[in-house]
Amino acid sequence: MKYASLDDFLRRGVAVLARGPVALIFVEDDVEVVTTLAHHLGSGFRSVLAFMPDSFTLPPDIEEKVHRIPYEVPRPETVFETINRLIPAAHGTWFYYCYNAEYLFYPFCESRTVGEMLTFHTEERRDAMLTYVVDLYAGDLHRFPEAVSLEHALLDRSGYYAQARKDTVSGDAKDRQLDFYGGLRWRFEEHIPPRSRKIDRIALFKAKEGLQIRPDHTFNIEEYNTYSCPWHHNLTAAICSFRTAKALKRNPGSTYDIETFRWLNSIPFEWNSRQLLDMGLMEPGQWF
Repeated sequence: MKYASLDDFLRRGVAVLARGPVALIFVEDDVEVVTTLAHHLGSGFRSVLAFMPDSFTLPPDIEEKVHRIPYEVPRPETVFETINRLIPAAHGTWFYYCYNAEYLFYPFCESRTVGEMLTFHTEERRDAMLTYVVDLYAGDLHRFPEAVSLEHALLDRSGYYAQARKDTVSGDAKDRQLDFYGGLRWRFEEHIPPRSRKIDRIALFKAKEGLQIRPDHTFNIEEYNTYSCPWHHNLTAAICSFRTAKALKRNPGSTYDIETFRWLNSIPFEWNSRQLLDMGLMEPGQWF
């Protein structure tokens, strides 16, 4: 279904937010829009909201399954402002958000739906889930100048690390919060603003009164920003993303400095959860 604006959706379509999980897909350009939407439709989201420019077209079989809302990407903050407008209209609903050319993977996603995973996560009294944004990139930038190829996608098998997240006032380490780094943002950090170098994102969260997302992908309720509960490890997920590779090749300040993203620790992405679990890029917790 198409809507004239976010206001129009909040008037006519808000009922779809009553039951989740709901995926919010923010389309920044025309790269892999259909595959992104199809991937998340196939993951079991009850509703998929596609925020995208009116000029973009979708095949009929995808168009009829998503709720399409105009989005012209005027500035990065618009994503967070949009999410913060949706949260009050969906108390208790699980949300997920990502951008085009990003693909959610979670433990055992080949045989279980995202709804099943979040039901278990809720039973463990968790209202948010940490995801790692794992950079994907094409190995041959001459053949794929935008660094995007699903058939020839690579990722880094090592180079990921975490640091304690400090409280900006006291300077003390925050309880069960870490800043995670790695991938292209680490290897090409000279081209990445410091505020954008982290790869952690609280991409799955339950709407709650007073909740707001901040521009650094964290929330104003600190428990939402934790990687696990105090007594054991919890589920985490991964968002496999071409977004950083695209940006590095499109940015005039970096594109000519980068002849290839391939290095000795590049390996083919196998498009399954087992590879990511074996690499430690997501955690099954107590879910088996």
